[in-house]
Amino acid sequence: MAMMIGIILLIAGFVLVGVEMVVPGFGAPGISGIVCLGAGIFLTADSIEQGILITVVVIVALGILMTMMMGFLSQKKFKSPIILDTDVRADTLIDSSDLTYLLNKEGIAATDLKPAGKGDFEGVELDIFSEGQYIRKGTRIIISKVNQKKLMVKEL
Repeated sequence: MAMMIGIILLIAGFVLVGVEMVVPGFGAPGISGIVCLGAGIFLTADSIEQGILITVVVIVALGILMTMMMGFLSQKKFKSPIILDTDVRADTLIDSSDLTYLLNKEGIAATDLKPAGKGDFEGVELDIFSEGQYIRKGTRIIISKVNQKKLMVKEL
């Protein structure tokens, strides 16, 4: 009976470690898998030599499982939850010279500016910076200058 429970624990351990290889981070499946593998080895081994042999077999099997999972995850057909599959196109990036069209645009402070915050300009919320002073939420503001990629504002 102990041998059967040990084999079930080994199988459960392999499944849980396999799940851990797919899920980002180290969490409950990995810890549970390690515990199941350890308990499975302990319950199936009759002697220390047999325990060492089973441990070596488990480690080799985990290496094979990891290799198979890496091969499976590297295929383009499979969508991995931790790999970004969208490309950032160069034509979508904003250069600081492109922000000059916002000069003298009036808006309302959407958050308190201490000195950074957000401003609402004709329904578009932008990250803005005050020119050093504290500006309360709801205050009318104007974009006074563009400093690199920072929009500097002052009260109206």
